[in-house]
Amino acid sequence: MMQAWDDPRIINGMRQQLRWRRELLAAGKKQLGWKLAFGGPAAMQRLQINAPLVGFLMQDAVVTSGSAISFAGWKKPAAEPEVTVYLGKDVPAKADRKTIMSAIAGLGAAIEVADVDHPSEDVEGTLARNIYQRHLILGRCATSHAGRGLSGLNARVIRNGEELANTSDFEALTGELITIVGHVANLLSFFGEKLLAGQIIIAGSITPPIWVHAGESLVFHLEPQAPIAITFID
Repeated sequence: MMQAWDDPRIINGMRQQLRWRRELLAAGKKQLGWKLAFGGPAAMQRLQINAPLVGFLMQDAVVTSGSAISFAGWKKPAAEPEVTVYLGKDVPAKADRKTIMSAIAGLGAAIEVADVDHPSEDVEGTLARNIYQRHLILGRCATSHAGRGLSGLNARVIRNGEELANTSDFEALTGELITIVGHVANLLSFFGEKLLAGQIIIAGSITPPIWVHAGESLVFHLEPQAPIAITFID
């Protein structure tokens, strides 16, 4: 079976992305974890990939729930409600499902804010740009879901006071949670990186991208956890 890293677009894009990450770390930036994107069947078919794309997260991208984010200089802002996986143990390459499950210390809500400033069909270029990542709003880690899947959770997304989505089907657009955590570990291993305890993974948007504008607000309520929210300004 062809692996993601057999694709020269992914090899070249990831090498550029991880070189950028190493430069940021050398400059004193603090790592946070990893992000997944384009994991739904339609997206993978459109991009001709067989697994989600992977990018990195830095701690300085995090903004507090309730904050306002400026779009000054942005081209095409998007917001994506996602599930955050908190890792309590390292996940080695080729880990089995039991090992991956045991590494999950909890789950939480996230809203990723991205600037889609490059055609996604250019897989290499998208990876080199770290898949458009700009900011991240994080909810609390629910340790009640340590070592568990997504059962018992429900997602409500509210835009400008109106409900945009209400679903418990978290994996239709992301792929299966345990599988994609393993994919991150395997991909990073190929490029000489590791998926480590203390890192997080945001697992991909549970809705299609939400194209947002200045003056709007977004609330993500991963029930039964507390909601997180963000507003957007010029």
